[in-house]
Amino acid sequence: MGRSGYTCVRHVFCALNVLMWLCGCGVLGVGIWMRLSYAGYTQLLPKYSMISADSLCIAVGVIIFIVAFFGCCGSWFQSRCMLITYFSLVIFMFVVEFLFATLAFVFRENLGSTLREELTEGIRVHYNTTESNSLEAIWTHIHKEFHCCGVTNYEDWYQIDAWPGKRNVPSSCCMPEYANNTDCGFEGNQDMWYKKGCAEQVQMWFVERLHIVGIVGLVVAFIQLFGLISSMLLFCTVRHKRTSHTYKSYDPTT
Repeated sequence: MGRSGYTCVRHVFCALNVLMWLCGCGVLGVGIWMRLSYAGYTQLLPKYSMISADSLCIAVGVIIFIVAFFGCCGSWFQSRCMLITYFSLVIFMFVVEFLFATLAFVFRENLGSTLREELTEGIRVHYNTTESNSLEAIWTHIHKEFHCCGVTNYEDWYQIDAWPGKRNVPSSCCMPEYANNTDCGFEGNQDMWYKKGCAEQVQMWFVERLHIVGIVGLVVAFIQLFGLISSMLLFCTVRHKRTSHTYKSYDPTT
């Protein structure tokens, strides 16, 4: 690889990792904001609080930050150690992504039922109308956004810990024409409530946007593949430059 090709790959690789580093900072910031402002996300799935939206954002942000840091610094300072570390981290990410995709495919039939059970458990045990910005606010948003009630149906709200012995639902389960009725959520007003559960509605929302998931996956795969190839090219070039006394095409200042 000639001097111009090396310089081009090095600068593009460095610029890409700077961009990824900034994206990682942004994702990490969003995760921290969600953790502080919407603590109820961890209660949506009580047994799987580590995969709540805020936890995932923080984890992804930290991983992107670290990987991009090694890539950017390894390219800029022409550090073989940092470049090989970057290469290893990206390989590790590939393996983890492959494992998660394989497990999701193998256990795809159980994922739906497990998700429904955990959401129902979160409603029954952790729903609390006295805490602001908690599970109540999250379910209110879900009900109004998807025009649904509960996980399977409105019966998921019957006799929960927030109102033991009562067959009530949150006011957000009321259809728009009955939203101003203060008694709408009380037992006996089932005709005023949304009939469909939110699990089905949210699932359809994701299915309709699978093409977006596919595009994002392809972009991420391309970036990772480019990072792998570029880091190895730079690693081998730096190694050759340091072991050769006659090859002077690669100046550390370029």
